[in-house]
Amino acid sequence: MVGNEVQRRSGGHAAVQVLAVAACYFGAGRLGLVRELVVEGAVVTPIYPASGVAVAALLILGMRCWPGITIGALFVVMSITMPRLDVLGTLAGQTGAPVCAALLLRRVRFRSDLGRLRDGLALVFLGALGAMLISSTVGVGLLVVTDRLDASSFPPVWLAWWVGDAMGVLIVTPLLLLLHGARWPPPLARWKEAVALTVVACALVPVSVYSSLSLLFLVYPLLIWAALRFQLVGSALCALLTSVLATVAATDNVGAFTGLSRLEVMAKLQAFNGSMALTALLLSAVITEQHNTRQSVEKACQELVEVLEHLTAGEAPPRLPPSKTDGRDETPRHPESF
Repeated sequence: MVGNEVQRRSGGHAAVQVLAVAACYFGAGRLGLVRELVVEGAVVTPIYPASGVAVAALLILGMRCWPGITIGALFVVMSITMPRLDVLGTLAGQTGAPVCAALLLRRVRFRSDLGRLRDGLALVFLGALGAMLISSTVGVGLLVVTDRLDASSFPPVWLAWWVGDAMGVLIVTPLLLLLHGARWPPPLARWKEAVALTVVACALVPVSVYSSLSLLFLVYPLLIWAALRFQLVGSALCALLTSVLATVAATDNVGAFTGLSRLEVMAKLQAFNGSMALTALLLSAVITEQHNTRQSVEKACQELVEVLEHLTAGEAPPRLPPSKTDGRDETPRHPESF
């Protein structure tokens, strides 16, 4: 009886998680569809945050929540078009891509705190650029097979679909992982500088995006400031704000995107968003890794000083706890790990 009760509770908990993932995926998908770009007659979204939500959910809750991704994707498709038989293939691609991303990241012992450069590189090249090839290839391939898209239009539509899904992972997934692992309430250290960074970002980002002089490069010093002082939390929030405003400006053909064709708008927007997200993620990972290494070295030096003091006084040195001096985890590594 006790075992059956535990199983029922576990099953109910899993069902709640699946429904929560489905609701979050649907909300993120609809949010991404608010701003659309038409490429070769096909409607794509420059940033598809639902992909980032899916990858984060699998990393946080585990692989058992994958049905929530399929359910959420189904409701997203049903909200914009009538369900057809080929929708099953699209759902398979939208589910398979984040599942593949989570499996690849677990294979290389990915840490959700993104405290190492290798974690940032794994998320970029395996979770975003690599795994999202599945959803874009399956989705656009089905459009061509069902004669809803001309075969000559496959490359640009595929590229726009792929970059949109990858951008969702690069921008949304790190932020969700950080929010899940953050301490609440957050510490108030350097709150004055955080307020100053927020004010500068709210003033500088709209100017750089909506100016017809194409001042998008002004965002990068802001990202560097945020990464140096607040690591990934600051740079991820700045990147999210910039990406949202840049997407709005691009879809409205204003500011830095005035006078461009739809294909040129897509190329400029995706190149800017991609380079900005990569800068924020990888720079923050490097800074965080160096910060953790410095803390480990300082702790080891402090322990060594205590040992020397006891030896000088003729006392038995205290037994020191094991410490991490290189910022790496202590679990044995497979030779094929990343």
